Parts: sequence; C-alpha cells; structure tokens
Amino acid sequence: MHPNTQEQGALQAAENLMNEIMARYDPSHDAFHVQRVRKTALSIARALSAQKPDLLVVELAALLHDVLDKKYVSETEAADPYGYFLPFFQTLSLEHGLDLISDGRAREIVKVVENVSWTTEKKLRSTGKIEEWHRTCIELHCVQDADRLDAIGAFGIMRCAAYSAAVNRPLHAPPGRLDTAVQHFYDKLLHIQERLKTEPGKQMGAKRHQFMVDFLNSVENEYNAEALEVVCTV
Repeated sequence: MHPNTQEQGALQAAENLMNEIMARYDPSHDAFHVQRVRKTALSIARALSAQKPDLLVVELAALLHDVLDKKYVSETEAADPYGYFLPFFQTLSLEHGLDLISDGRAREIVKVVENVSWTTEKKLRSTGKIEEWHRTCIELHCVQDADRLDAIGAFGIMRCAAYSAAVNRPLHAPPGRLDTAVQHFYDKLLHIQERLKTEPGKQMGAKRHQFMVDFLNSVENEYNAEALEVVCTV
C-alpha cells in the first residue's frame, strides 16, 4: 500500500525541498499549487489502476515538478536537472533506505519533471522530437494533466491574475493589446483541454474549460457594458 514507511520519509523530504526552494516564487507557482497538482495527479493515477502507474514516481515528480521552473531559476540551475536532484536522491538512500538511483526511478522522476511543461512539449512537437516514451509514460501523463488542470478553471483564472500581477502584465486592455492576462487565455489556456492525456483528466478538464469560457464571456460583457436607459413610471 502506497506510501510505505520508507516512501513516507522520501515524500516528506521532497516536500521540504520544494517548500524551501519555492518559498521565493510568486503565488501563481507556490507550494499550494504544487500540493494541488500532487493531489490531482494521485487521483488520476488511482483512477488508472488498470495501467498500474508507479504512485511513488507520480507523487515525487508532482512535488518536484516546479522546483526548476525556468521562469524562476537561472539557465545554469536548470541545465542539468538530474545533477541538481542527485544529492536529494542520495540522501533518500542514506537516511530512508530508499535507493531510487539503482532501480532507475530517480532518472524516471527527473525525466517526468523535465517534460511536464506545456512549453517543453510544444517545442518538442514543433521540432518532431516527441518520442515513444512521451506518448506512453502514464506517470508523465498523470502529472502533466494535473499541472495543466490547475492552469484552467477557477484556480487557473486566479493563477493567471497572480502571475500577471507579479510581472506587471495588464489584466485587460482595449482591443489590439496582445500582452494581457485575457489574451493569455486565447493564446494558451483555452487550448489546454485538447492536450490532456488521460480520461480522468479530460473529464475534469471539460468542466474547467467551460468555466473559463463563461468567465471570458463575462469579461467581454462587462467591458462592453453600456448604461441601461431607466424608464420611470408614474
């Protein structure tokens, strides 16, 4: 039964590392976002029990997936993810007796972390570098879908506003401006639903997608609102 005692120690260590590093990130990519992704990824993985995803790989990858987010770390830090996380995995072996290096799961976890990003997948697709692993790794799909689900729906709307505030991006502007939070919905967020990989993810995504559509309709209705004529009756 996941997690066993050794795994619990590893998960706590990953959570501690994540909290320490991500304390300096803005609210759009904070520890609470990571915990939501963790929860959703495990929910998806458990719903796919027939495909036997490795729950420890899913959970550790979810916890670590934004530690090296390129929006917040230097190119040097992000250049060698396995080298960056290797001391962490060595500590798991020494302190918790869980050797993920020898059994290959450390590299698998880091590979998932490296490939969760929407931007990374987009670049791989545009250059024809999507491999069989990307198409078949169920652990990757669980974490990808969970991360993308947190980018849409109610939380997605709040996160988009939070990131826009952090980088001083306008929330909305008159037609013609392409550097706004609202434009980001049309550039990316409204396309996420079509890139979800798992059936549970797609089911959750449909409701969240419609929530965004309704929100954007409300934004336009409010922006274009005109004062209603008041009719007085005697």
